[in-house]
Amino acid sequence: MGTQMEAAPVLSTPDDRLFELTEPVAPTHASQRLSDAELSITYDIERTLKEIRQARYKRIALQFPDDMLPDAPRVFQLLSRGLNSEEVASANGTSAGQANGQTGTEGNITEGVSQLSVDEQETWSPQLYILADTSYGTCCVDEVAAEHVDADVAVHYGRSCLSPTARLPVIYVFTNKPLSIDPVVEAFKTTYTDPTTKVIIAADVTYSGHIQDVYKRLVDDGYSNLFATEVIHEPSSAIPNRSVPVSVREAPDTLSEWQLFHISDPPTALLLTLASRVAAIHIYPTNNPGNNSVKPLPASTAALLGRRYALITRLTTVPIWGILINTLSVKNYMGIVDHVKEKIAAAGKKSYMFVVGKLNAAKIANFSEIGGWVVIGCWESSLVDSKDFFTPVITPFELELALKSDDERVWTGSWQSNFQAILDKPNGESDETDQTSNGATIDEEDDMSEPESAPPEFDLRTGRYVSHSRPMRDPAPRASAAIDGSSGPSAARALARRAKGDLAMIGGAVSPGAEFLRSQRTWKGLGSDFDIRYDEEESDSTLVKEGRKGIARGVYGWRIRRETLAGFLSIFEHQVHTQYTS
Repeated sequence: MGTQMEAAPVLSTPDDRLFELTEPVAPTHASQRLSDAELSITYDIERTLKEIRQARYKRIALQFPDDMLPDAPRVFQLLSRGLNSEEVASANGTSAGQANGQTGTEGNITEGVSQLSVDEQETWSPQLYILADTSYGTCCVDEVAAEHVDADVAVHYGRSCLSPTARLPVIYVFTNKPLSIDPVVEAFKTTYTDPTTKVIIAADVTYSGHIQDVYKRLVDDGYSNLFATEVIHEPSSAIPNRSVPVSVREAPDTLSEWQLFHISDPPTALLLTLASRVAAIHIYPTNNPGNNSVKPLPASTAALLGRRYALITRLTTVPIWGILINTLSVKNYMGIVDHVKEKIAAAGKKSYMFVVGKLNAAKIANFSEIGGWVVIGCWESSLVDSKDFFTPVITPFELELALKSDDERVWTGSWQSNFQAILDKPNGESDETDQTSNGATIDEEDDMSEPESAPPEFDLRTGRYVSHSRPMRDPAPRASAAIDGSSGPSAARALARRAKGDLAMIGGAVSPGAEFLRSQRTWKGLGSDFDIRYDEEESDSTLVKEGRKGIARGVYGWRIRRETLAGFLSIFEHQVHTQYTS
């Protein structure tokens, strides 16, 4: 027989240790070994201060990626010192300027006194804020978090997608990383032995400061057809956010005559975009700086493009789409949202819109009625590797291919990442596809035709017939749209339970989501496991009444929460004690 426990185990922290401080963890970040001067160069402190002083920004939000957050306090201190010294210098500089011969006339003296006004000096007192977390991807400027502190400007550190923002001005600091030029030059010569080969030299934004040095070295060694890219804020460029040769600007198709030499691993979206635009892509990896004999690797995107096309063919018969808004700061994001909703509605399918912040598989798995997702975000974050997701996630460009019929869908190998290119595309073809040969719209033709006249649709993956891929064009529910002749606001919010074979309707409109909730969901929330009936004839004790509302505050609220928690813990300890002693 084992020994019995004499008392229940301690399952909670004692009250006297609830607010006990722990020892701070020793910092291990590499930047702790950098001096203030080196850190100032890495984070471009002088340029940042110059732009803040010129625009006289009052509230500055500093956005760091996760791997740079340990540097945030030191960067904050360096910027604060520079701004404080600027305030003192501006106050003293004006009076010094007046003493250096600027007081020749009475008007100049009056102007100088007005410039020394105390109110004017107090109007510019800049304040810095560190954004500890981002609402969406780290490559985008988090305007949502910046507006929480009413910021006038955002300073974005690290690599960026350079997507145009909707509201706030941005100061981009790429934090240039070190790079050995000699190994890069040797690797380039090994890859391109012919000095007349047309090659475009590009790099990630964190290494963009080294492109000119590499370009000069190669030109000195005899290469004559090279082009060194520069960082620009234009995702819709032939090479996103990079300058291109003059010949390419005049004729974008001539980009196929050039090869691309890219320093550091490019984003997957950039690889897919350039796969059909340039002749070849070679990547110089920078993740092993100790090895000087690194050889550029040719980029192959055939397998990845094949998987993306497989996702498109898988989603051709999806009846319900989910629109994931993965940004609230990229310019014109509402325009692409409206465009996607119109495309889905024109195809006879239903769409629901979601704003989920940072995307993961657990979030979208809660909506099992959604057959496919389309992401609205920047040109980098829109490409999601959804192999671990419950349902596939595609881009707006891929959505347009998925909504086309089998005889219209043609895969050319080209791929678009920026949704602005979709908005700028002429929509004459889409208008023609919504019209029938005699001028009547498809919806009008569906009203006049029989349900059996719709052409059959097959899932290309399974080969099975799909009869509900276009629920919003089903004429059967439209004929019974009126619900017992009811009308008004209450009828618009009513959920009608239709007969077997019909879809659920809300306010006379077909609702595939409500139909899925009624017919296929087995759990519909708390309380759905019981058949609760509220009868007016029952006693008042069975009626649901509104209780107290609000948030407990002060000592009284803390006492309530503490006593409630203590009660739950005591019950749990008693159950454990009973189990071990029985």
